[in-house]
Amino acid sequence: MKIENIIFDFGGVIIDIDPQLTVKEFAKLGVKDFGKLDNREFIEGIIKKFEKGIYTPEVFRKKMRSFLKFDATDQQLDDAWNALLYDIPRERIEVIEEVKKYYPIYLMSNSNEIHYDLYVRDLQLRFGYREFDKLFNKAYFSFDLHLIKPETDIYEFVIYQHNLNPKTTLFIDDKDENIDTAINVGLKTYCLKPPQRIRDIFTNGILNEGLTIR
Repeated sequence: MKIENIIFDFGGVIIDIDPQLTVKEFAKLGVKDFGKLDNREFIEGIIKKFEKGIYTPEVFRKKMRSFLKFDATDQQLDDAWNALLYDIPRERIEVIEEVKKYYPIYLMSNSNEIHYDLYVRDLQLRFGYREFDKLFNKAYFSFDLHLIKPETDIYEFVIYQHNLNPKTTLFIDDKDENIDTAINVGLKTYCLKPPQRIRDIFTNGILNEGLTIR
């Protein structure tokens, strides 16, 4: 099977995340009912709308304060919200740089403006890339497109935008629901699960032979 293009997810693939770190920071700010964080109303009505760019950061903060019933400054809230993000590991940037020598590579991520502002600063200050479009051939973020995984539209947008052949395009993600939609639109897929990292599926920028691709 010949792979000619690769689409990477960001969170869980290129950067590690731990939502429990944000939960701990919310606790310090006075949030007591953590059951709300798994509530459908919270996920669908606030988080996904923020990731889809329907809510601005200002509206998101207002909704968070109201829903979780706590008071915090904008900076305190942003710091707590960003706590789940680790720094981008240097070795993964190096892997991406190597892979780009052999394949057109794209980034397709569910994200939001507050998180984006943090890790684009990390990318600039530590690695010298002004934006993700400089590291990848093109980077797409849900809040900017107003499209979100695992909805079909975001996959089709990226495919048609670059005239990609799904049969020769590999999508790498860490979530089963995102992989399932990718398969449905005809993409080849690889689900990256801990403790595996992207360094484990490439050798000198080339996909490893024998990789189990769906």
